[in-house]
Amino acid sequence: MRAGFAMFWNWIGRTQGEIEQARRDWMEGSRFGEVKGYDGDPLPAPELPPTRLKPRGRVR
Repeated sequence: MRAGFAMFWNWIGRTQGEIEQARRDWMEGSRFGEVKGYDGDPLPAPELPPTRLKPRGRVR
């Protein structure tokens, strides 16, 4: 992956692996805090696309 950041759902990462790890952590209920006052189950994360995420360049 080139320099830059990739974004998927609620996560931003420098590599595809960081995004994949963030998704696993979300689904396992680790690393991310609890939403106070929400009575439902956590929202499931969508599946990652079958292609590599493309980093976004810096646009000014």
